[in-house]
Amino acid sequence: MTSSYKPIIVAIDGYSSCGKSTIAKSLAKFAGYTYVDTGAMYRATALYAIRNGWLHQDGINSQALQEHIHEINICFQPCPEGQGQNTYLNGENVEQEIRTLEVANGASKVSSLGFVRQEMVRQQQQMGEKKGIVMDGRDIGTVVFPQAELKLFLTASAEVRARRRYLELQAKGEDCNFNDVLSNVMERDYRDTHRTESPLRKADDAIEIDNSNLTPEKQDEIVKQLFLQKVL
Repeated sequence: MTSSYKPIIVAIDGYSSCGKSTIAKSLAKFAGYTYVDTGAMYRATALYAIRNGWLHQDGINSQALQEHIHEINICFQPCPEGQGQNTYLNGENVEQEIRTLEVANGASKVSSLGFVRQEMVRQQQQMGEKKGIVMDGRDIGTVVFPQAELKLFLTASAEVRARRRYLELQAKGEDCNFNDVLSNVMERDYRDTHRTESPLRKADDAIEIDNSNLTPEKQDEIVKQLFLQKVL
């Protein structure tokens, strides 16, 4: 992918279901940058653990996962039709499988493990060596790329985020209950902000954007202007 802008690193952090990936994809397309979905990396790791019987409703076999963590290789490839990209786990396209509520909840659990975060951060930093990337997650501006030239921190009320997630799951045909989704969002918030390893927090030099009442178009406009201020 070629860009007419100088290459920088854009780090987008924030709470679950804040639309981080949507805005990151939009900005990457606008800038001609590579988009890296770190949330998908943790989801793929969770899927790997679920498939091997190490992650289930009752808990996680962290020892088994740690023994096999270096067998996990995650990469992204553009969709054949040219819209968006797919997530590959050890060469297999798992884009659809990692978008379920079960895997999302599992991702929050595995992401609290220090050895998982260390391996994902290693792979993420490798992806960003040449800059010209937009990366979203929970600790991009604080841990993965503290030197990122542009850092954004997205937030919105738990109810707004749960409603977005609920409608998204319904659109995919999943049978879900709004209160369950809200509970899941709040549980993930707690885990993300209270974990020992790289807890979710706003970097001191990050620009906070509360998108509870912003249209996607308005948010796009704000983010693009902040990006242009950095590269022009």
